[in-house]
Amino acid sequence: MAAALGARAAMAEALSDASDKVRVVAARGGSGPGPLRVGDELGASDEVWDVVVLPLEGMEPLARGVDGALSMVAAGPPGSLLAVPEMYMQKVMVAGPAARVLDIDAPVDRSLKNIAAALGKPLEDLVVVVLDRPRHEELAAQVREAGARLRLIPDGDVSAGIAAAVREAGVDVCMGIGGAVEGVLAAAALRCLGGEIQARFWPVSRRQVERLQAGGIDDVEAKLTTADMAGEGVVFAATAVTGGRFLRGVEARADGVRTETLVMCSRCHVVRTIQTLHRQDGDNRVHLDTR
Repeated sequence: MAAALGARAAMAEALSDASDKVRVVAARGGSGPGPLRVGDELGASDEVWDVVVLPLEGMEPLARGVDGALSMVAAGPPGSLLAVPEMYMQKVMVAGPAARVLDIDAPVDRSLKNIAAALGKPLEDLVVVVLDRPRHEELAAQVREAGARLRLIPDGDVSAGIAAAVREAGVDVCMGIGGAVEGVLAAAALRCLGGEIQARFWPVSRRQVERLQAGGIDDVEAKLTTADMAGEGVVFAATAVTGGRFLRGVEARADGVRTETLVMCSRCHVVRTIQTLHRQDGDNRVHLDTR
């Protein structure tokens, strides 16, 4: 928890120092005390960007010192990112070639068969990532019964969704119920990568339904697509705190602290890995590696 609070304060400070003004439209912890509340504006420029922030995903992996903790932000022109409250969301995420057959309402076995065919691989080779939660016991059983390869993960459905859109990552589908803020972040990343997400809000109380309606979302059962959640011109950035599928974690060295960040843009279709050495004398060296 201390790390999460520290990450939130550090991200707020960094966004305050940015050249443009940002407005927080969705955030983990965005309704509580402290910085980066939903509706907060940071920076002094006249030009405003909407942002969705997740200062720390994976508190448990961080506390255990294992892979999976990330700090993430998505940004875009006003109105380009769906403003969502903190609640659950049902999601299915795939690579671009499977977008045309993606249907969140289809039975799991039929959906996985269609995705496997669209990706040109046998169903038994299809790798499906699901968050390891009690609510997913039935889903996990259906994936096994369909004949696909099930991979349960403790945290990190955003990075799993990104992995589904990257051919070399060894993941084909990410599905299940996770956070709505994470859903918008994943949509922004998939918009940049050419992947696809379908989602639906999963309210667990009447109060959550009312929060959605108060935010202008009248049809709380509507099927949401990538375009509904992340418009054109969005950018996405993720920095590893501990290691992950694509990034090396924070590393304390004799000459400073090394970090690694993934940055992507939907307009220029460029994905970059940025390695930064934060030197103790404050003179940072930044190395860009464009993939």
